[in-house]
Amino acid sequence: MMRFVRFGEAGSEKPGVFDANGDLRDLSGVMSDLSGTALADLENIRPDTLPKVTGDPRFGPPVGNVGKIICIGLNYHEHAREMGMNIPAEPVVFLKATSAITGPNDPIILPRGSVKTDWEVELGVVIGKTTKYITQKAALTRVAGYLAVNEVSERAFQLERGGTWDKGKSCDTFAPLGPWLVTPDEVGDVQNLGLGLSVNGAQMQSGNTSDMIFSVDVIVSYLSQIMTLHPGDIIATGTPAGVGVGMTPPKFLRAGDQVELSIEKLGMQRQIIKAE
Repeated sequence: MMRFVRFGEAGSEKPGVFDANGDLRDLSGVMSDLSGTALADLENIRPDTLPKVTGDPRFGPPVGNVGKIICIGLNYHEHAREMGMNIPAEPVVFLKATSAITGPNDPIILPRGSVKTDWEVELGVVIGKTTKYITQKAALTRVAGYLAVNEVSERAFQLERGGTWDKGKSCDTFAPLGPWLVTPDEVGDVQNLGLGLSVNGAQMQSGNTSDMIFSVDVIVSYLSQIMTLHPGDIIATGTPAGVGVGMTPPKFLRAGDQVELSIEKLGMQRQIIKAE
């Protein structure tokens, strides 16, 4: 039952873990990073034996060296309805560039020419063991933990410029992760987590993972039939209703806006929106 973080300046983060009293402990003497095969051994960490971290360090993305971010589109019933789209028969899958990854409280930078940058609170699934052709029944045994994702999207880039969705999903800073990587035993029922997002203090999204069309075990199994999932890969499992593009009239982010999002048991993110 643990919460893991990576703390320090961007690009120089150290791995850390919270102890039972909520104190941050330095993991760097035990593992070089929270990445790769080390993610399969998190349950063996003993926080009380590690040195305490003093001060108030920046939290970076809680997983390092992410191989790929796989996103599931239209995966909440209410979100599909607000978008006026049919419930998909199979998961809608697209990729997000790993260069979009930032820490949970780092600024979101609007790309040049952006007029339709949108928010999406999502449950992130972190793979802990190499996974290929896994059954639905065994799928969750491959999960190292869960984290919050803001799956930021530039809707004009995504929907109005031809080709795939990826170009609206992969801009720099469009994948804030964290603050914590939380082990499955602490999360409990992953299909019953509240999640929400506000912009400038106004609630935009409020949902629950119980509204997912395809549950986490289904998604992990499904993706493993298509591609090998490697330790450190992240799956963003879709967003609930309340995105800006689904509103009448649509609402989008502007420089100076503040986004706050949280997922039950997984912590809170806060981002200031800035122009390029």
